[in-house]
Amino acid sequence: MKKWLLILILLVPLSGVAKVAKVNEIEALLAKAHSMYKNEKAGANADYIPALAKVDSELFGIALVTNDGKMYTYGDVDSRFSIQSISKVFTLALALEAKGADQVASKIGVNATGLPFNSVAAIELNKARSVNPLVNAGAMATVSLLEGDKENKWQNLSHWYNEFANTELPVLKSIYQSESETNGHNLAIAELLKSYDRFYGDVKDNLDIYTRQCSIGVTVTDLAVMASPFANRGVHPITNKKLMSEENVERLLAVMTTAGLYETSGDWAFKVGLPAKSGVGGGIIAVAPERFSIAVFSPRLDQAGNSVRAQKAIDYIAEAMDANIF
Repeated sequence: MKKWLLILILLVPLSGVAKVAKVNEIEALLAKAHSMYKNEKAGANADYIPALAKVDSELFGIALVTNDGKMYTYGDVDSRFSIQSISKVFTLALALEAKGADQVASKIGVNATGLPFNSVAAIELNKARSVNPLVNAGAMATVSLLEGDKENKWQNLSHWYNEFANTELPVLKSIYQSESETNGHNLAIAELLKSYDRFYGDVKDNLDIYTRQCSIGVTVTDLAVMASPFANRGVHPITNKKLMSEENVERLLAVMTTAGLYETSGDWAFKVGLPAKSGVGGGIIAVAPERFSIAVFSPRLDQAGNSVRAQKAIDYIAEAMDANIF
């Protein structure tokens, strides 16, 4: 009896040490990634939305949330920026839950376009006029597919985003105004979709909702928390709320894998192997199913519209943690 008691006493502190070592390992990994790429100067801020060009290009933050709800952060994690195209993931998530996967596939489309995120050719070259929910055309059509009038739809979307973030997210008025004044290209895309019966509501109302969702302000910590249910079969690891079905999470991650970084999505899948989504505000989220979510923010973008530092940091961290899903 005494022998077994001694073994038990010895095992308890050892397991505690192992846990601390793991925590320290993740913290050190984020710090290392930040140190490695903080002086990376490639790329430039998006400037087609004037307000984005004014964001400090030196900002760089990393956040990671594990499936047991632990948070790890490093760098500029309190800086608020616009979510931009990362919002498309969460609107798609709501459409999958509210309308079902079949309607999303048939009314929007889920094949990767292989073209820039704001391409008109993606519509014209496809005889079915289907697009993808993670490029501008498909994202606007996804907003139009949701039920409700303009205000009701916005309230439902806002509530949905806040559930994922576990906090109330603001709309950045300067971004919203700047984007509203320069969204003529998106208006043309929406009108083109409407002419082909691939847009499902009032063009101006739904375009305004889409513009507002892209202007939502987040921190990199918010983004990691928002992505965390995707790594945990639809259950939020912090609130323990079931936000999505497992089946819809699987479908969402598939679309993120094939189209999350626009025309460079194939390169990303080949090299990094994690479902991900970028935004021209400088953020990227990535998901390691059953393990963790990660978000990185840095405003300088490559030509496809993906943060240069964020890609490199996630690549380094994913490789170090052996997270490639393939």
